[in-house]
Amino acid sequence: MAKKIKVGLVGIGNCFSGLIQGIEYYRQNPKQRVIGIMHEKIGSYSIHDLDFVAGFDVGANKVGTTINEAIYAYPNMVNWVPKNKIPETKALVHESPALDGVGIWVENRVRPIKSKKSKDQITQEIKKTIEKTGAEVIVSYLPVGSEKATQYWAEMCLDTNTAFVNCIPSFIASDKKWGQKFADKKLPVVGDDIKGQVGATIVHRTLARLCDDRGTKIEKTYQINVGGNTDFLNMKEQERLVSKRISKTESVQSQISQRLADDQIYVGPSDFIPFLGNTKLMFMRIEGRQWANIPYNMEVRLEVDDKANSAGIVIDAVRLAKLALERKMGGPIIPACAYLMKHPPKQMSDPQAKAELEKFINA
Repeated sequence: MAKKIKVGLVGIGNCFSGLIQGIEYYRQNPKQRVIGIMHEKIGSYSIHDLDFVAGFDVGANKVGTTINEAIYAYPNMVNWVPKNKIPETKALVHESPALDGVGIWVENRVRPIKSKKSKDQITQEIKKTIEKTGAEVIVSYLPVGSEKATQYWAEMCLDTNTAFVNCIPSFIASDKKWGQKFADKKLPVVGDDIKGQVGATIVHRTLARLCDDRGTKIEKTYQINVGGNTDFLNMKEQERLVSKRISKTESVQSQISQRLADDQIYVGPSDFIPFLGNTKLMFMRIEGRQWANIPYNMEVRLEVDDKANSAGIVIDAVRLAKLALERKMGGPIIPACAYLMKHPPKQMSDPQAKAELEKFINA
């Protein structure tokens, strides 16, 4: 039997629900070609070689349940595989300190557990759980704006000798001090802020790069995103969006040879529309000039399932982190960060990042 990658999950929301249900969908449909991933195998690992050994959350209705129960718990919305068709697991969801992980707009939906434990008690229990389960890679899908909580889990990885995949725009891999901490411990980190498969920012940066490569001058651009899940509800709290806007804006700016003035570019989440559920809508516009200073513009409307858009990327990130662990590599895994994340330590064009990532995989 192939060796499994033991994975710990932080924040058992829609993203992990989509990841786990998607893997099970393909397991139950073996004749179905696996789409939604960029690599069938990384090293010796396929999508079916992820073993989710522990979950960590703050929701009172998730803590203490098994992972297969928690992925269907409110306010999660993903329902691609019926709950009774998901295999039962003994892997539990354990209590995590809330810190700044629960915003004011989502508190009534998440309903954090009223813990009687101190932060130190919870921390010691988490460390014991990681040790007992043998988790090798911790994946964080905390809500946007969870700066303290993200740093807590980065520190936890350093303390327990586990790799870290940071899917949100709280800067760990792209922060020199944090990156060096992981390098010193010879632990890989992949981050920050995951790109969707064909998501808003990857489409925006690709078209911006196209316009730039074809010799036009981009003068203005915007990207407006709306959705109906708790991610978008959480992002109504503007103070939580500082790093998200930096991440998305710099991802687009990095593809343009002449940087746009701050007031000529807007990239970011814009509003919460409840009935959209996990559907994400993106509206993008680029304005510029061509030969003889003649103006042009383009507009794009993109509609995607927000969770299907990220699951295949996470599977690659986990397998790449495991590959780096096997090779005893520490610090940010630059090709993986550049290709999979919006705010990597080093920005590249997507074709360049893909080429570098293929070299890394095949080394």
